[in-house]
Amino acid sequence: MKQLQLFLAFFRVGILGYGGGPSSIPLVHKEVVDKYKWMNDDDFSDTLALANALPGPIATKMAGYIGWRVGGALGMIVSILATIVPTITLMILLLTVLNSYKDRPWVQGMANAVVPVVAVMLGVLTWDFVKKSSNGLGWAITSIIIVGSLVLMEVLGLHPALLILGLLGYALLSKEKKPEKEVKAS
Repeated sequence: MKQLQLFLAFFRVGILGYGGGPSSIPLVHKEVVDKYKWMNDDDFSDTLALANALPGPIATKMAGYIGWRVGGALGMIVSILATIVPTITLMILLLTVLNSYKDRPWVQGMANAVVPVVAVMLGVLTWDFVKKSSNGLGWAITSIIIVGSLVLMEVLGLHPALLILGLLGYALLSKEKKPEKEVKAS
């Protein structure tokens, strides 16, 4: 049953995730956290951070890890196939059709309409993560991390993977400094 659920969850992500990895992240979140409850928000954000740090398409990396976690090796294979089969099939079919209509205004309008929708979906997901971070860290530390991350990436040109590794190191060190009772309570 889990294999079928994994297939359906990631097939929906693959079929509806038009626009690439960033557009599929909120869809994966909806399936994995909200619908099937295979992960909580914290686990999902950790998975997302690691998937962003590794090279390659984000949707397939997340599908592979979540599939492995839920259904073992077979779950990983099922999840990855469910994620890529719709894309491959639609690419072959739609590119053949769209190539003949590429200069039409409705095709260009459809492509332009996807960008703001993806931006709003990512903005909502980001705001959810900011709220959850502020609950655990407080608004002051969360704001410092956000502003500091923005400065490090945009002004100093630090690669996001290095920033993620640094923040993971900070999280590990801060957990080690807490007394045992506080770590179990949080």
